[in-house]
Parts: sequence; structure tokens; C-alpha cells
Amino acid sequence: MTANELIGYDELDAAAARLKLAEDASGLHGSLCGFLACGGRIGKQSLVEALHMDAEAATPSAGDQALLERLVKQTESELADPELGFEPLMPADDRPVAERADALVDWCRGFLGGFGLGGAETHAKLSDEAQEILKDLATIAASSFEFGDEAEDEDSLIEVHEFVRMGAMLLFAECSNRNGPSNDTVH
Repeated sequence: MTANELIGYDELDAAAARLKLAEDASGLHGSLCGFLACGGRIGKQSLVEALHMDAEAATPSAGDQALLERLVKQTESELADPELGFEPLMPADDRPVAERADALVDWCRGFLGGFGLGGAETHAKLSDEAQEILKDLATIAASSFEFGDEAEDEDSLIEVHEFVRMGAMLLFAECSNRNGPSNDTVH
């Protein structure tokens, strides 16, 4: 794998298992997205430290550390993509709908946890729309899905996934604009 290839769900899930994180790939990616969306920056600390995650593994291997560093760069770039190319990291579309729905719930839980690291001050400054998105993400994070008609379930999951994707980008954009440099030169 080259440094420019996107990190996939299975690759990140394997790294999370090796590091003995309490989160799977979706929860880890959601946590990172929430942290970045609230204006958090990784800096010189490790991703695991920045997100206050418990890792039972001693020290990440050089390969796992490099993977996590690439994940941070990839996620920052995707969230800021003017072409709206951001996607929550989920199992492949050929996986069962129940597995993908559970992963979306885990992603939302992680996102809320990561976003919560921004503190009450961040939340108090959010627009009404952004606060509504957080409430909706909390509802999704607390959900337990029932499945029936496979085509309807797939369509519903696509709709919820799209809402989550757009909501994460909106929160990132709102907090980035507020937390960005205020003394930029006007062009």
C-alpha cells in the first residue's frame, strides 16, 4: 500500500484490533471526525492520546503509527474537501445491511465522543442547525434497527448515511470557520 492510497475499513479495523482499542474502525474514524469537526488538532501527540482512547497494546508498531498518522491526514483532507468527498468509514457495501447499520451507529457514537472533547464552550457557540444535527446524531447513536424488506432497509440506510455524512461536514465547516485565523488578509 502506498502513502497516497485511502485507508480502508478492514485495514483500520485490523489496526484497531492489534492496538486493542475499545473501538472498531467505524468508532475510531467517527471519534477522529468528531474531534476534528469541533476544531481539535492532533499536533505532536498520538491519535490514541488525542482521543483519550484506551489502548491495551504497549506501543503501536511503526506500521500502525504510520497508518494512524495517514488516517489523520486523510480525514482532515476529506472533511475539508470543497467537492464534498468525505465519507464515514464503513464496511463495504457488499456486507450485510445489519452490519453496516451497526457500524453507522458506532460511527455516530464515536463522532459524538470526539466532538465532546471540544467542551461545552464549543457547543454553546454552535448555530441552531448545528445543534440540531448533533441531536439527530445522538438519536442515531442510540438507535437499534429492525430489519424487514431488504431493499427498503438498504434505501433507509443510504438516507441515514447521507445525513450523517453531510452533518459531519457541516459541523466541521462551521467550527473551522469559527476557529480559523481571524486576521487573514482580504484579497
